[in-house]
Amino acid sequence: MLDPNKKIDIEEILENLENYRPRRRGWTWRQPWKGKMDGYEYIQASEPLKNSISLPAAHYFDNIDPQPDLVITSEIASGRFEDDIRRMRMAAWHGADHIMVIRTLGQSHIDGLMEGTPEGIGGIPITRKQLRATRKALDMIEDEVGRSVNFHSYVSGVAGPEIAVLFAEEGVNGAHQDPQYNVLYRGINPVRSFVDAAVAKKIMSWADMLQIDGAHNANASARVSWKIMPELLVQHGINCLYSVKSGMKKENIALSTVPPTAAPTPAMRINLPYAVTVRELFKGYRFRAQMNTKYIESDLFDATRMHMIDAFVTRLTGAHLQSTITPDEGRNVPWHINSIRGIETAKHALVALDGLTEYVKIDKKKINEKVRELKMRAILMLEEIIEVGGYFEAVEQGFFVDNGYYPERIGDGIKRKKDGEIAGNTVVPRDKDYMAPVCEHFGYNNLPKGIKKPCDLVGGCTLCKPEKIKYIDELDETDNVSLRLKADEELNDKGLIKPEVEWSNDGTIQLDMTFAANEEIAEVAAMETAKRLGLTDMNVIHKTVLHPSEGTYVEIKGKIPFEIDTKNLKMPEKIDVLPDDEITKFFKDHEISVVAGTVGNDEHSVGMREILDIKHGGIEKYGIKYVYLGTSVPVEKLLDAAIETNSVAVLASMIITHNDVHIHNMRKLSDLAIEKGARDRLILIAGGTQITNDLAKSAGMDAGFGRGTHGTDVASFLVKALTKKLR
Repeated sequence: MLDPNKKIDIEEILENLENYRPRRRGWTWRQPWKGKMDGYEYIQASEPLKNSISLPAAHYFDNIDPQPDLVITSEIASGRFEDDIRRMRMAAWHGADHIMVIRTLGQSHIDGLMEGTPEGIGGIPITRKQLRATRKALDMIEDEVGRSVNFHSYVSGVAGPEIAVLFAEEGVNGAHQDPQYNVLYRGINPVRSFVDAAVAKKIMSWADMLQIDGAHNANASARVSWKIMPELLVQHGINCLYSVKSGMKKENIALSTVPPTAAPTPAMRINLPYAVTVRELFKGYRFRAQMNTKYIESDLFDATRMHMIDAFVTRLTGAHLQSTITPDEGRNVPWHINSIRGIETAKHALVALDGLTEYVKIDKKKINEKVRELKMRAILMLEEIIEVGGYFEAVEQGFFVDNGYYPERIGDGIKRKKDGEIAGNTVVPRDKDYMAPVCEHFGYNNLPKGIKKPCDLVGGCTLCKPEKIKYIDELDETDNVSLRLKADEELNDKGLIKPEVEWSNDGTIQLDMTFAANEEIAEVAAMETAKRLGLTDMNVIHKTVLHPSEGTYVEIKGKIPFEIDTKNLKMPEKIDVLPDDEITKFFKDHEISVVAGTVGNDEHSVGMREILDIKHGGIEKYGIKYVYLGTSVPVEKLLDAAIETNSVAVLASMIITHNDVHIHNMRKLSDLAIEKGARDRLILIAGGTQITNDLAKSAGMDAGFGRGTHGTDVASFLVKALTKKLR
C-alpha cells in the first residue's frame, strides 16, 4: 500500500517486474453517484475518492471534493516513465482517471517493437518494461485513491498490430487507433494502414480496450478549421464503421470531438451546432471532448479560458470523457504543474456546471437548420468518395484536409498514393490454406478439424497463457531507468534536492518579469536578467505585449547551477492548533479583548474579518471580544485604543507592501508600544499575505501570520502567549 506522506518507490515497482501480470483488463467508466456534500446536491457526479486534493476554494466548503460524472484525461509525455508514474499519482489525486501517455511521430515510423529506451523516439512507453511498470504503479495508485485509473497510449504506425498485442498483454486499457491518421499525417501506405488497423482493432476488441479516433487532427492541421466540419463527420463515420466491422463494440468506440474554432471567432455559434450534429449522427458511440490544440499558444491563461468555454459545450451536449490540454502544446514543455492545472480546469468547470441542462436548453428549432446543413454536406462528401472509387482514390485526389467548405474545394488537400508512401506494396494476399496458431485473429484462418482455439496447436498463445511472454529488461547500457535512479539516489543520500518541472531534480525553474519596453527589447532584457541570476539553458517560453511601448510580460525557463541541502534548511515553526473546546474553556475562564485594524493607507478588510468574525470561524466564536477600528488606521490610533480598552493584544493587518511599508509599520508599532510603556503587557500580532512569523519577530512583533491563516490559529497562539504571562 502507498503511504500518502511518502514518494512512490520506483525501485519497489521494478522489483520482480518480470513476474507481474495486470490485475484487470479493459476500460472502466466512473460509477454514477447522486447525493449531497456539505449540504450541496450533485446530479452529474461520480463516486467520491478515498484520497484526493480538492479545488482551491474547497476550504470554504468543509474541503469537499465532488467528482464529475465524466472520465477526466491527463496527458503526460516526459519521456521518462519513472517520472511519468510520479505525475500519474499527482493527476489521480486531483481527479484524473484516464492517463494518456503521448508520443511524437517517431513511433509511426518504426517497423517493429523496441526493447530499450524511448529517448529520441518520442517519449512513449513502448517497451514492455515501461508498460508493465506503469500498469503496476497504477494498480497501487488505484488502491490509494479508491478508483480505477485507465492507462492509454497509441496503436499507430507500421508496427500497429504488434503494439496492439503488446498493449493487450500488458493491461493497457485504451488506445488511439485510426487508420486515416496514419495515412494523412504519418504518410503510411493507405492499404497497409487499413489492413493493420483491422488486425489491431480485433486485438483491442479482445482486450476490451476503449478506442479513440484521430479525426480531430484534420481541424488541428487545416488552415481554416471550421471549414473542415463536414470532413470530420466523414472521418468519424469511416473509422467508426470500420471498427465495428473489425469486431469492436460500439460502446468501446469513442469519437475525439474537438470544437472546430476558438475566440476571437464567434466560436459558440460554430462549435455548438457541430457538437449537436456529431452526437445525433453517432448515437450509441462514446464521445471524448477535447479543446482544439491548433489555437493554443504559450499563454497559460488563454488556454484555461478556452478549456472552460469548451467544457460548457461538453455539458450542454454531453460527453463521456473530458480531455485536458495545457499550454504544454504551445510551449512543448510538459510540466508537472501544467498537467494538474488542466485537470483542475476540467474538474472545476464540470462540477460548476453540474445540472446545467435542467435550466439551460438548446433551442432545437434554431439550431436544426445548421445541423441539417452539416449532415447534408457530409453525406454529399461520402457520396462523392464512393463515386470516385472509394477512400483510397479520394485520398489520392486530395479530398481530405482541403480548406474548402465542402462541396467547395480549394485543391490544397493532403494527397497520398495507394501504391506508394511508407510501407507501400507490403500487403500480400493470403494463400487459401492460410492458418495461424493465434487467437483473436482477423480474417480467415483454416483451422484443422476438431480444433476450437487456434493456439491449442501450440499449447496456448500469449493472450491465453501470459507466462509465455518473453520479458526483456534493458538493452541500452548508457540510458536506462537504473542509471537515472542511481543519479537521483546519490542526491537523496546527501540530502540534496533541486526544483523540477518535468524530471526528478531536473533543476529547472520559471521566472516571470515585466519590462517597460517593447517586445524585442523586453525579450533580450529578460534573457540577460536570467543570465545575471546565474541560470543556464535559458529559453523564453512566453511573451505578452501589454502595450506596444508601455510594457511587455516575459516568462523564462532555465536551470539553476546548485542544489539545496535539506539538512541545513531552517524550517518555520509549525502552528500548534489547540482543540476548539480547550480554546473556548480558556477564554471562558479568562475574559479578554483585543484591538484590531488594517494599518497605514490600506483599505483591505476581508482578511481581518475572517480572523475576527464568528460567521467566518473567527476568534469571536471562542468568546474573545474585539474592537475593530476598520481600515487605514494610523499605528498610533491602534495602540492608543488598545491601552484605553485595556486590551491584551493588538491584531494589525498589513496587505499593501510597496517599499516594505509593512516592515516599517511593524517596527513603528513595536517602538511606539515601548515608548508608551505598554510593550510588556501587549501581545503584538501582524498578519498579511507577505507576512511570515520570522519576518514579524525580526520587526518587533510577537508573532506573524501569513496567507491561509484562520481564526483558530490566532486564538491558539493567544492561549499559549497568555498562559506564559500568567505563570
